[in-house]
Amino acid sequence: MTDPGRSADHDPGQGDSRGPDLELRAVRGMGEIRPGNDLPAIVADALAPLAPQDGDIVVVTSKVVSKAEGRIRPAAEREQAITEESVRLVASRAHPGGITRIVEHRTGLVLAAAGVDASNTDDGTILLLPVDSDASARAIAERLRSRFGAAIGVVVSDTLGRAWRVGQTDVAIGAAGVRVLEPVGTDANGRPLLVTAPAIADEIAGAAELVAGKADGVPVVLVRGLGRHVTDLDEPGARRLVRPPGDDMFRLGSDEAYRAGREAGRIDALAEAGAQHAG
Repeated sequence: MTDPGRSADHDPGQGDSRGPDLELRAVRGMGEIRPGNDLPAIVADALAPLAPQDGDIVVVTSKVVSKAEGRIRPAAEREQAITEESVRLVASRAHPGGITRIVEHRTGLVLAAAGVDASNTDDGTILLLPVDSDASARAIAERLRSRFGAAIGVVVSDTLGRAWRVGQTDVAIGAAGVRVLEPVGTDANGRPLLVTAPAIADEIAGAAELVAGKADGVPVVLVRGLGRHVTDLDEPGARRLVRPPGDDMFRLGSDEAYRAGREAGRIDALAEAGAQHAG
């Protein structure tokens, strides 16, 4: 994805306030990933023809990470797997096909069905999210940096819905060597951006999904042109993007919040009645 009106070697820092050119390349030839495969080595081999360089970012879909890690269960165990992967029910809704559960995953992500998915996997099986997507991203980044002698960042992506918008988009659930949040700065007029913090890693994951697609067999995308966001491997990973509970203004679904409020009111009323009786 490159601006056709600009040359590939254009330097955005030389009197031009526009952003840099951005190139996204589908990485092909990985084949089917199976449990126990050396995924970092497979990704490196597939990337070699594209000559990775300093500042490149590699986006890897979580499904191939889960497959390599053996995070596969029989489809019949789907509901059990959702329960085991969840630490808290956020909301649930009944529908003709069953019940949709929005839950807090053990990693802090809030998503439908704890990320348990039956797409792009063998019939009769389901995939769970990776054990630790930040650690998985770091393992891939370490291998790529060693193989190509270049500072390369890695994002592990997955598809999430949005609470206030229809449809889904890919976001970062793991990252290594990538600045996941843009530092707070100023707008074009020099005014401080007090609450604006672009989720760079999510934007990268969403852009990569446009190239990978859902059914094209492309689990890895090379992103070139965002080297300013590539960092050392000690940079915080995608876990940093999970909103802390104390800052979460929408911690429960509406029905669950109503029930909690009614229950709290009932307990308060009983306590007040007990205090009056004791008096």
